[in-house]
Amino acid sequence: MIEKALTSADVEFVTTLHGDEAVAFHVLLQPRGDQADRLLRAIDDVALGEIDEAAREGGRPEGEAAAGQGEQALEVSLVALRASGSAAEGRLVEDHPLDALKTLVDEVEADEVIVLTDPHYVEEFFHRDWASRARHKVGVPVLKLFSHSKA
Repeated sequence: MIEKALTSADVEFVTTLHGDEAVAFHVLLQPRGDQADRLLRAIDDVALGEIDEAAREGGRPEGEAAAGQGEQALEVSLVALRASGSAAEGRLVEDHPLDALKTLVDEVEADEVIVLTDPHYVEEFFHRDWASRARHKVGVPVLKLFSHSKA
């Protein structure tokens, strides 16, 4: 589960987690604005010392307006995973990302879930981030990783 396009460092990180073992990726991406509200994102920006980012939160597309960017981010990520030699498919998540994740885990009989996001300090502190919540829902190990760069 991702929230933005994977960077080349992210792709290298996730594709080397299992050494030479063949791995297939089933990627879920939820367009910006549907996973956390603007205030929590602004607090995270302030906690990271990114005051300018916090001030710009109101000007970024959210919800349906962010869907086009989400589709592009998903496609970039899938192309990068495939270019690394991994099998990869994916889809955007419109509503209820953890329900979609649980359904996907069951459909593909996944061995584990990787949640790759930027830090979300407020949500993580209260264990309301995707990885913490997924651990109680999906029935397989959940690995939380932080993206290697801001996008």
